[in-house]
Amino acid sequence: MSRELTRIQSIERSIIRKYRKELWAPFLNAISEYELIQPDDRIAVCISGGKDSMCMAKLFQELKRHSEIPFELRFIVMDPGYNERNRQKILENASLLEIPIEVFETNIFRVANSQPRNPCYLCARMRRGHLYNRAQELGCNKIALGHHMNDVIETVLVSMMYASKIDALIPKAHSENFPGMELIRPMYCIKEQAIEDWCRYNNLEFIQCACKFTEANADSSRETTSKRKEAKQLIRELKKTNPEIEGNIFRAVHAVQLDTFPGYKLDGTMHSFLETYDEEDKT
Repeated sequence: MSRELTRIQSIERSIIRKYRKELWAPFLNAISEYELIQPDDRIAVCISGGKDSMCMAKLFQELKRHSEIPFELRFIVMDPGYNERNRQKILENASLLEIPIEVFETNIFRVANSQPRNPCYLCARMRRGHLYNRAQELGCNKIALGHHMNDVIETVLVSMMYASKIDALIPKAHSENFPGMELIRPMYCIKEQAIEDWCRYNNLEFIQCACKFTEANADSSRETTSKRKEAKQLIRELKKTNPEIEGNIFRAVHAVQLDTFPGYKLDGTMHSFLETYDEEDKT
């Protein structure tokens, strides 16, 4: 007679069984293909309280159980100034999912929201800095963020349409301001839909945008708009006639044909195709 699973056991099993193809396999693929984890790494798993970072935390716990590579995990939650409701929801979900989070306080919302221009940009930079600093204090050499495949392709589209350039998120990056620290994105190959499906299957609810600036400025009669939401909607429309659109854009990021671009930027310096044009064999 089979033993009935507890809720947490069912949630954990769903990662490596029911959603093995959608979550577990692409998680392992990103770690292997991009060499995100090395022996004896100490990784600070950064949890915002949303679905992506909470799912990432569970994936890391499963990896820790099954991996032969020795590494350590710390699950950190930075409180930028959450309201009581959101903070309590994070604590409840962490308890439910048996994630041993460590919460530390900051005043990021208060500082960012006092700025008349670009509060979101300042908030993002301050968040990253605080996470690096806390991770370093804990003896970690890496921070893990929950960016997924859709974050990657939306970044490409937004940068093209609104910044007149082609930018992408890379799977890992060295910190410029914290020597010896590295940022990794282990959910790089996971589609957002898979995370949403996993949450729905397990009846899990996580906080949405907890930004006080959004709360203060949102029009209750309509959904708050953003360039990223526009990109998300564009992809949704394109999928109606091309179901492979997400994968195609994602693979395109890995197959950039520089010899067909009139210009590109490398290490902060702009380059033109004219630099080598006359050196090429004429055909």
